[in-house]
Amino acid sequence: MLMKQDAVLQEALWATRGNMIWVKRLLLVIAGVAALTIAAKAQFWIPPSPVPVTMGTFAVLTIATAYGRRLGLFTILAYLAIGALGFDVFANSSAENNGLSYMMGTTGGYLIGYVLATLFLGWTARNGWDRNVLWMGLGLLIANVLIYAAGVPWLHMVIENGGMFDASKYASVIDQTLTWGLTPYLIGDAMKLALAALLIPAVWKLVGDAR
Repeated sequence: MLMKQDAVLQEALWATRGNMIWVKRLLLVIAGVAALTIAAKAQFWIPPSPVPVTMGTFAVLTIATAYGRRLGLFTILAYLAIGALGFDVFANSSAENNGLSYMMGTTGGYLIGYVLATLFLGWTARNGWDRNVLWMGLGLLIANVLIYAAGVPWLHMVIENGGMFDASKYASVIDQTLTWGLTPYLIGDAMKLALAALLIPAVWKLVGDAR
């Protein structure tokens, strides 16, 4: 049976007191935003998927788990705020396509999903799910579902209301939505979930062995 833990991973790895806590938190937020940006831009192809897979989701899930709910949420919101200001930090953003206009486009719902996933995984980490591979895997799976639960309906709305439906290629708006925003990513997501489910408990084991 899982029980409430005293610490999430970042607290166990880097224990501080007094004013140094705020220095530590600032450094972790900066590192987290940098990691999210780099991960979003890192792309690779997994046949037969026609779209590239980024490591953005992997970064979101691992940071949310390792940082915990409050620090994880602050980091994700800082990342989104920087993106809203026009900086090129998202997977498909560019010098011409960025800021709030980008965030309100086809990927906007997935960004909202990042926030939902972070809140959920922060809770699971505080309750010890991240110490066990199976529980960690379950938590990551639910978090990934939350991302799609926000992202896919948003994408459907943008395609339908934005005049983006291509009747020559797709049977319906739903068909186009799933093709654009769900099915091509499932293989890559499964791989990223498996990696994160193995990584976080392994780090916890190293922490325990070091003690």
